[in-house]
Amino acid sequence: MMLSASPTSIVKSSLEEMLESLRRQDEDEKPKDLPPALPSRPTSKARLPSARRSLPTNFRVDSNGESGGISTEVEWKEEGKRKEEELGVKRHVFGSRKMRKFVNVDSPYNLEAVEGKKGEDRVSDAKVEVNDNIGHFIKKKLRVWCRLSNGLWGSGTIQSASGEESFVSLSNGKVVKVSTNELLPANPEILEGVNDLIQLSYLNEPSVLQNLKYRYSRDMIYSKAGLVLIAVNPYKDVQIYGEEFVTSYRQKATDIPHVFATADTAYNEMMNDQVSQSIIISGESGAGKTETAKMAMRYLAVLGGGNGRIGRKILETHCILEAFGNAKTSKNDNSSRFGKLTEIHFTEMGKISGAEIQTFLLEKSRVVQLAAGERSYHIFYQLCAGAPPTLREKLNLKMASEYNYLIQSDSLVINGVDDAKKFQKLVEALDIVQMCKEEQEQAFAMIAAVLWLGNISFQSIGNEHYVEASADEALTSAARLMGCTPNELNQALSTHRVQAGKDSFAKKLTLQQAIDSRDALAKFIYASLFDWLVEQINKSLGVHKKYIGRSISILDIYGFESFKKNSFEQFCINYANERLQQHFNRHLFKLEQEEYGLDGIDWTKVDFGDNQECLDLFEKKPLGIFSLLDEESNFPNSTDFTLANKLKQHLHSSSYFKGDRGRAFGVRHFAGEVLYDTNGFLEKNRDSLNSELVQLLSSCNSQLPRLFARKRINRSLKPTISSDTPKQSVGTNFKGQLFKLMHQLENTKPHFIRCIKPNCKQLPDTYEEELVLQQLRYCGILEVVKISRAGYPTRMTHLEFAERYGFLLLETNASQDPLSISVAVLKQFNVLPDMYRVGYTKLYLRTGQIGALEDRRKQVLQGVIQVQKYFRGHRARRLFHELNKGAKTIQSFVCGENIRRKYAIEANRCSSFASHLLDEQLASVIYLQSVIRGWLARRDFNNMHNLKQLNRESVKSRRKVGRKISEAKDMPHEQQIQVVPSVMAELQRKVLKAEAILGQKEQENATLREQLQQYEARWLEYEAKMKSMEDMWQKQMASLQTSLATARKSLAADSNAGQRRGDVVSPRYYDSEDNVSMGSRTPVGNMPDVVGGRENGSLNAVGNLLKEFEQRRQTFDDDAKSLAEIRMAQPTSNVNPDDEFRRLKRRFETWKKEYKLRLKETKARLHKRGYESDKTRRKWWEKLGSRS
Repeated sequence: MMLSASPTSIVKSSLEEMLESLRRQDEDEKPKDLPPALPSRPTSKARLPSARRSLPTNFRVDSNGESGGISTEVEWKEEGKRKEEELGVKRHVFGSRKMRKFVNVDSPYNLEAVEGKKGEDRVSDAKVEVNDNIGHFIKKKLRVWCRLSNGLWGSGTIQSASGEESFVSLSNGKVVKVSTNELLPANPEILEGVNDLIQLSYLNEPSVLQNLKYRYSRDMIYSKAGLVLIAVNPYKDVQIYGEEFVTSYRQKATDIPHVFATADTAYNEMMNDQVSQSIIISGESGAGKTETAKMAMRYLAVLGGGNGRIGRKILETHCILEAFGNAKTSKNDNSSRFGKLTEIHFTEMGKISGAEIQTFLLEKSRVVQLAAGERSYHIFYQLCAGAPPTLREKLNLKMASEYNYLIQSDSLVINGVDDAKKFQKLVEALDIVQMCKEEQEQAFAMIAAVLWLGNISFQSIGNEHYVEASADEALTSAARLMGCTPNELNQALSTHRVQAGKDSFAKKLTLQQAIDSRDALAKFIYASLFDWLVEQINKSLGVHKKYIGRSISILDIYGFESFKKNSFEQFCINYANERLQQHFNRHLFKLEQEEYGLDGIDWTKVDFGDNQECLDLFEKKPLGIFSLLDEESNFPNSTDFTLANKLKQHLHSSSYFKGDRGRAFGVRHFAGEVLYDTNGFLEKNRDSLNSELVQLLSSCNSQLPRLFARKRINRSLKPTISSDTPKQSVGTNFKGQLFKLMHQLENTKPHFIRCIKPNCKQLPDTYEEELVLQQLRYCGILEVVKISRAGYPTRMTHLEFAERYGFLLLETNASQDPLSISVAVLKQFNVLPDMYRVGYTKLYLRTGQIGALEDRRKQVLQGVIQVQKYFRGHRARRLFHELNKGAKTIQSFVCGENIRRKYAIEANRCSSFASHLLDEQLASVIYLQSVIRGWLARRDFNNMHNLKQLNRESVKSRRKVGRKISEAKDMPHEQQIQVVPSVMAELQRKVLKAEAILGQKEQENATLREQLQQYEARWLEYEAKMKSMEDMWQKQMASLQTSLATARKSLAADSNAGQRRGDVVSPRYYDSEDNVSMGSRTPVGNMPDVVGGRENGSLNAVGNLLKEFEQRRQTFDDDAKSLAEIRMAQPTSNVNPDDEFRRLKRRFETWKKEYKLRLKETKARLHKRGYESDKTRRKWWEKLGSRS
């Protein structure tokens, strides 16, 4: 039968056009666009709808989609028969006794016999259709998949077909002969590399493999398989985790599958639905689970607080736990040897408030025993390579190649990994989680102690087989780091105390017993240290944690493992993976399909690989593997052989158990059969530790060993469930942890991420199809896609759907029950009948249908918000204006009252001090007048004195010249010297020359006189300007004095204070004009005492200016006179009067500018004093006017 889509399929393949002729007859008979009939009660175990959510009376949906009466059971059965005829099988609702097996319709050439007469007819018709379809594929040259001789799938086109054989031309040109039944249709090229496998037209193994390979070759390592995210490990750095990708997924700008998208979905559902979420990451060892968990946690840290402090702490825990809990195995260079559940708590605002880490079953045996090509935990190598010199000396550290525990394997380094740099990052991470340096050194001391314990050797004593520890560097260093003496450590490792009644005695140990005791101590110290580190991290992460019921849990647990030799650790790891696979099956297969049946949805069951029987093999009591293991562990004489024989004896009937020779047994897991070696099973399950070693740790000086011993003692003292119940073993304890984990995950909504390992050699760009296909099979990816494609992933109760989308109805629905509203909404938005189903209690929609409703709801809500925004804005503005108007009215009254009060206070103050201020101003005016008048008198006196001096000097000089001339004339003739004519001629020439020089000098003197006259004219101008300024000052002072006198008289008349006027002003304080004309200077000492310090400063400045003016004027006059005398003196003088006069002029100009500036400043100061007095007087007059 040719593969065709189910009538309820959501994906319409483009290849269906080829089959149109084959389905035309059936489609003509099928009604068009019929809404789904409301479910009546099927003959199954489905429950009836509850009374609270019962269907409306006489409700039905007719062909037009309108509500009417309820469809009868007969109509529902007729519809069911019609679908049975279309499918060619009997239809049964899930939950009934007869369950139809899922028909594998991947191959269009697969022929199956169908029971019944109609089935036989259908088979005969199918044979005809097969022949026609093969011809169609040959004619259209459509691609098909065929299995090659090497087991791989090849793509090609059918050249010819004859009976059960077909000839296929492969893409490389080779033609192969294959069975027709093994041919599978290939998808068109347009569907290569789709994001979601649901979008594939033909869902089969080679199509899924090809789609993943196509995306993997283009570094698109993430794909969707319905509700599951598939992550293929690229084994290289892929640039898809930058900040731009984080922003893109936060803003919903892309829908490409990514771990960020899964984390974003979990975060949004947690915030919207108020339900805790979980992200479960699974896969084989080396598939990239740890890195995927890192990326998911990094994205959540950005969503929940950016790169805040708590978010950074959570991210740095990866570095710490990887160093102490990860190791190199033969399949993975960074394999997690423990399980981890990180529960991140969020506040109501979506911010990270804290976190908690739970760990499961650390592989302790790796500390003391290594397989070839593997390494112990990373911390040992990082400490040896990166410890600073001070720490190295303190711990007596050597190179990694010098410790016996590390050299069991020849793999001491990992290619491309620098252990020294890793150690530096580890120290930084410990600092970030706020672990102090002292605690870090204690932890590193325990690591070094474990390394030195491995180097302790034993030597025989006496002739017997008993041994004791050699007293060498290893014993001394280990004892010092643990905080005990070498002798105490030697006694604890080489002896065992046996209790005999009330007495006890020490028994020496053999070499193997001593080595086991040493290894047990090393394993215990390391495991206890790991648990202590997790406790310290949880304390740091839980400081600000507030539990409000919102959390996202990320599970990163060890993957399924199968080595050449599998021991107890692999047994527990694979059991954990079986339990996780059951959780996966439960949520994606069982609960999904059960819900359809319980709610009355017509559904064809999809078969899947259920591993419940394998889990029963492990957990069943009393004949499960764990029960038998615990029973054998409690027998003192039991061995690994007896355990293997007991397992084979009691479990041989199970199809999932396989007995093998010797100590081995096999288990058929969901991921394949694994052979286990029971060697060491009992010892590891008991996890025993000698009491001497516990006592040794309790007596150590170091803090951590004592803490480890105290916890061990407390666990051993805990009461068991019953008195006859033995101490809980490692296996039983681990099973209990898994049960608790499953219970915790059941309370969350899961999001699954399946990590795929593309090759076993950890090489980039290498895709091994058989390995990938094997992982896809046991993960159930194909079944998940089938359920997702045929199912209804979006489901809401009728009430929830009506409350969320009911307001989108354009017309009011007459019936207000939730079911009617829901159907009306679907009808309004033209949702096709095949796209949804109506159940008893819920409405089921296919993928993508809810998006249109959400978009429309978002648009309507945005419009409503806009209307509300404008209305609230208008109302707020109106209220604001009213409040503003009232506030201004109140403010005006308050301000008026305040001003009136201030005015009253100011009026009282002015009336009290007005007379005092007037007296001060009047005294200042009088003092200023006295100073100015004194300066004028002194200036006139100096001018007159200088003029008289000049007159006297000029008279004296004329008298001297006349006296010399008269003396020369009165000289007797006899005394005159007789000269010869030649001498006379020489004298005449000299006289002429002197006259010429004299004439030249007279011209120069005339020029100098002109210049002097110009300077004198300028000086007169300056004097005139100064005189005018003085007159202006006198007029201003007189006006001010008159105003003050008038104000004083008015004040005296108003306040009846005539007596005070005589007390304040006395005539003896005024300088008369007679005194000024006589040139007398008004003494400062005669000023009244009422003048304040404020006026004294201004008057002193005026006096200083007057003094400076007099001094400078006297100086310039003296200099000018001396220059005039020099010019009139003998011309042989070295002094040039013109140059000196120019210098004098420059000095005078410089001083004049400075003096003018200071004079303006003084005048401004005096003017300000006058303005303040005038302002006070106006206020006083205004007050006086208001009183009147």
